Amino acid sequence: MSEPVNPTPETPGPAPETPGVPPETAPATAPETAPDGDADAEARRAASFERQRRLRQEPRFPGGPAADPAGSHHERRIRSFQPRRSRVTTGQEDALQRLWPTWGLDIDGRSVLDLPTLFDGLPVVLEIGFGMGEATAQMAADDPVTGILAVDVHTPGQGNLLGLAERAGLSNVRVANGDAIILLREMLEPDALDGLRVFFPDPWPKKRHHKRRLIQPEFLDLVARRLKPGAVVHCATDWEPYAEQMLDVLTAHPLFENTRADGGYAPRPAFRPLTRFEGQGLDKGHVVHDVLFTRR
Repeated sequence: MSEPVNPTPETPGPAPETPGVPPETAPATAPETAPDGDADAEARRAASFERQRRLRQEPRFPGGPAADPAGSHHERRIRSFQPRRSRVTTGQEDALQRLWPTWGLDIDGRSVLDLPTLFDGLPVVLEIGFGMGEATAQMAADDPVTGILAVDVHTPGQGNLLGLAERAGLSNVRVANGDAIILLREMLEPDALDGLRVFFPDPWPKKRHHKRRLIQPEFLDLVARRLKPGAVVHCATDWEPYAEQMLDVLTAHPLFENTRADGGYAPRPAFRPLTRFEGQGLDKGHVVHDVLFTRR
């Protein structure tokens, strides 16, 4: 399942695990205080904790995506994504090291992107959460006159998408690493985007985690400022309660209009590929809902 970056609430929350760092390098707690009289042991633990802290901020692949691109210069908040730990293959590592300097970018929140230059004047659609990138690469190949700015924190997926784009000869894909909220809020001009795609975000099924879901009214307020009038917001999920929330919050927002005259879900558009993940869900009896709204 794609794991986008990101909800809108600005409520302080626990710091997330750092994308791209093996779990064994990320200690869960600060060093314990040493027993009285054991100053050397306390010093050793403090030094070890500091080494681990520095490791979490170092990229796994020199020249590739940063481990924590926004660092500490942006506030902590509740996140809508959970970085996943999985092995990076040799091919993915090679793609990250060779292609990231040209086709990748870190979401550091320090500068505003010049999308016309970055995409050679193409209209640009933002995709939040692309998983392993197969669907993104196919959509880019099928529509070469549209640029796709694809955001995720999953390092193997970033490398996989870069490799797919290279093998297909695609020039209309850029891969962004980090928090999509920081990208939208700090690094994009008003009316910069021609569309937004959020396919199969983490549904956060437990009620106490619903605040972590990406599609919230505050998120749509931010998105509306970055979308051109007429731009399409396209969401898809196989989690029924989340589909209902998506439909409800988009319907209630004054700057978005359902593309369906009946105000309901849309059939899957031909341009959205049927992914392997989606096929597995359909085989299990899951129902996938697409929600398409336009920016007024």
